Amino acid sequence: MGYTAETVEELLGFYEKHASEVGFSIRKGNTRFKVGTRIVLEKTYVCSAAGVTNNGKNKKKKVQTVVPVVPKKERKPRQVSITRTQCRACLRVKMNSEGRYEVVNHVIMHNHDLTRSQWHYLHRSERQITEEKREAIETMQKSGLSSTASFNYMAIEAGGEENLGHSKKDHLNYCTRLKMKQIEGGDAQAVTDIMYLELEGDPNFFFRFRLDEKGKLRSLFWRDSMMMEDYGIFGDIVVFDTTYRTNRYNLICAPIVGINNHWNNCMFGCAFIGDEKIESFVWLLQTFKKSMGGKSPISIFTDQDAAMNNAINQVFPDSRHRLCVWHLHQNAITRFGALKRDPTFKKTFNYCLYKCVTVVEFETNWRSMLQQYELIGEEWFTNVYDLREKWCPALSKDFFSAGILSSQRSESTNHAIGFRANRTTSLTDFYRLFKGTIQRWRSTEKQAEFSCSKSVPSSALPLSGLLKHASEVYTLSLFRDFKEEFGYSIATTAKLIWKQENTEFYAVSIDEEPWSAQRVTYIHESQTVSCTCKNFEASGWLCYHCIRILHLHSVNRIPE
Repeated sequence: MGYTAETVEELLGFYEKHASEVGFSIRKGNTRFKVGTRIVLEKTYVCSAAGVTNNGKNKKKKVQTVVPVVPKKERKPRQVSITRTQCRACLRVKMNSEGRYEVVNHVIMHNHDLTRSQWHYLHRSERQITEEKREAIETMQKSGLSSTASFNYMAIEAGGEENLGHSKKDHLNYCTRLKMKQIEGGDAQAVTDIMYLELEGDPNFFFRFRLDEKGKLRSLFWRDSMMMEDYGIFGDIVVFDTTYRTNRYNLICAPIVGINNHWNNCMFGCAFIGDEKIESFVWLLQTFKKSMGGKSPISIFTDQDAAMNNAINQVFPDSRHRLCVWHLHQNAITRFGALKRDPTFKKTFNYCLYKCVTVVEFETNWRSMLQQYELIGEEWFTNVYDLREKWCPALSKDFFSAGILSSQRSESTNHAIGFRANRTTSLTDFYRLFKGTIQRWRSTEKQAEFSCSKSVPSSALPLSGLLKHASEVYTLSLFRDFKEEFGYSIATTAKLIWKQENTEFYAVSIDEEPWSAQRVTYIHESQTVSCTCKNFEASGWLCYHCIRILHLHSVNRIPE
């Protein structure tokens, strides 16, 4: 009694320490202001058990029920435990004649049991999310951590929940308020506002959106300046995947992915579209083409979709449309569940998808598969066969595909997006997750660039001749592919079939594997080499057939 301080908050701090030591929680009581101002004349702080819980109608009930008013729908009443016992404990402060705040009343007796010391940290008056904690929570949320994960991390760092200073419920509530703040004014409006902010920091940032007749978001596309730069270098191959629907609005997410010189994924852009109609795909492809200065890719890989095919023919008539083999494989398994349990079918089907080198080999294996597994007449397999020129490696070797048709590149491209999203994810959350994915990809690229600049590839074979040249001009990833072909070339035999002036024709094959035989053409004057397997045209590195002939003619450098 009689203690004074300059501010009410200072006295509140002392009372909070007192409450913590004794074992009760406090809350604000009545406040009296100076007339016409916000200057506090008198302030009361009470025990959290002060007053009564109900409105006086059900005082005899031990557990209070509060029935929310919900029109035209009956809901089970929510039970709320009684926590108020009309406790009189309080602290009343008043401004004295000197303008300082003085304690004029302090009731220290409580009419209820005090809290055990090990539970004091659960008092509401002792729980507070400080500014420092807010910043930490926001940072962890931006990094993709869930609300529970960020709470667990902070609790471990503090040495336990009791030392953290706020409860898990406080933490989850704050995360919810944070999300609501991010989508204030509408989720679609919030994400477009983010786009405009990105544009301020990146003048080459590009985005476009469409609204429907009701003013709701219908389509959205964006890309940043780094994506445009990557597309200018690695834009020969583009993979469109429209199989993602991981958002609360059921919009189709269409990441546009390419492959860089380290054989890793790089992002060229991302879009949301409301449906899979031709008109929507045409808008998306036209917007993408405009954002990239009108450049068309050599090859476009998509899932099996007729609408996308029609849109590509309209927007990119000179590009080769091909189907992702990975999607064909997944569709075959999901449509024919019984075959999923048959390991031999998977092996046979994969051989038709990936391994066939010649047209005859493909046709023979395909017919054999249909007969063996009684699939003759099945509509899906018939349709896939009719589209074979869009996916069969033996029929698609005359254009660059970065190995997607003939290797596991297809699977890794479709698995690498890595969006940790679900059907409750908002657009703003999705954009944050998308940016996190891009940052991881670019960090991987930087690490790969660093490794290439600071290391020399190793090999069990002596680094000389072609292999040495490859180690100097190729990235580490591409060198591994070339080294594998180089190893195969050692096991091959070459037979001169025909010679005409400066041009020689060879048959090259691996011993005891006659099906591997290919015809290689070599021109002495220009040191030009080509093979009927067309691995170089499709994948970008020389096949073992060509390497064998270059060896034969003592060529120690890969021709330009």
